Formats: sequence, C-alpha cells, structure tokens
Amino acid sequence: MLSKTKIKLSVSTGKKEFKAKWNDSDSILYVETKNAPDKGKANKEILKELTRIFKAQTQIVAGLKSRKKTISIELDSEKIKEKLTSLS
Repeated sequence: MLSKTKIKLSVSTGKKEFKAKWNDSDSILYVETKNAPDKGKANKEILKELTRIFKAQTQIVAGLKSRKKTISIELDSEKIKEKLTSLS
C-alpha cells in the first residue's frame, strides 16, 4: 500500500530552467520554476516536474498562492528519501 508523504517546498519563479534541490538540514525542497506565478502556471509546472522526478502522483495540499508550499506524494517514504537524496 502506498502512503502519502508530505514535503515542504520553497519556490522561486521566473528562472531559466526548472530546478529542485533538497536541503536535508531544514527538510525543505527548494524549487525554481521557469513560469511566473500567473494563473497557476508555476503550480502546474511544479506538479508536472515533481511527478516526473518521483514517478508518482503529486498534489499541492497547502500554499497554492504562496512561495511556501506543502505537497503530498503518493509513494513509499523510503523511495521518496532516495529521490530527495539524489537532489541534494
């Protein structure tokens, strides 16, 4: 059975390319998006790219209109830790 794991994000928008970097010391995934936060474009980009990275369903559960977000990933927490470590 897959569990839902929540991860905190800190988002910067309007960058040259999408980037995601995990900071283990503060347990935050720092994300840079190409899209501006206009009409949900940055949120769509975040969900698309994180779904690709984790190969699992992702959802924003808090912070839809904020730079600080919380996402939920439908994946075993051990597999998420492996993926996050690769983003360090």
